[in-house]
Amino acid sequence: MNARNKRQHAASPAKYVIAAIVAAIAGFGTVYWSLAPSDNASGPVSPPESPAEAASGGTGTAKIGPLAGLNKGAVAAFVAYSKPRDLPDFTFETADGTAKSLADFRGKVVLLNIWATWCVPCREEMPKLNALESELGGKDFQVAAVNIDRGGPDKARKFLNETSATDITLYTDPSGKLFSTLKTVGMPTTLLINRDGKEVGRLVGPADWASPEAKKLIEAAIAAPAPAG
Repeated sequence: MNARNKRQHAASPAKYVIAAIVAAIAGFGTVYWSLAPSDNASGPVSPPESPAEAASGGTGTAKIGPLAGLNKGAVAAFVAYSKPRDLPDFTFETADGTAKSLADFRGKVVLLNIWATWCVPCREEMPKLNALESELGGKDFQVAAVNIDRGGPDKARKFLNETSATDITLYTDPSGKLFSTLKTVGMPTTLLINRDGKEVGRLVGPADWASPEAKKLIEAAIAAPAPAG
């Protein structure tokens, strides 16, 4: 065996080790995204279409209406539905234990964010949600960030303080059912709900909700015609 072949032979085990490490990292990423923000993996993916949407050739994302074309930039992963969707009944609580439901927000556009203190992307996202609430929150709009940790609100309150999210109202889900009730597949997940309490779209995974694109999306939802009746 000549010197060149000896060097190649000696180096080959190291190459295999490096290749194995890269493959392991890639595999971990695949597992993470499949178990968490799957809608962000290769572009927006909506929940299952209704028969009417399937018949129209749509993908569940809006091609017309006030939110059409606004899922781009920082909110490119937002899936805007072609028509509002009913939500199942659910409740959550304020920090003092007062029960809340969507009926309490009727007439207001709500950005419902589901988060946890152990969720690393949630820590990065929360200040952005706070900035959005600071700028647009009021009689027409509110960020409703619901924490799904167990063991009371103290940990969640500390999290909000640490992330300077002082304009976000603390809501919690002590029942532990909200995640499954809303068919959530990743953390965080954010639902955009219209004034009539219907979901008009969602984003699975973190987003910069303080970005110009996010503000345009929310402003369009606020400006949308009020539901009849």
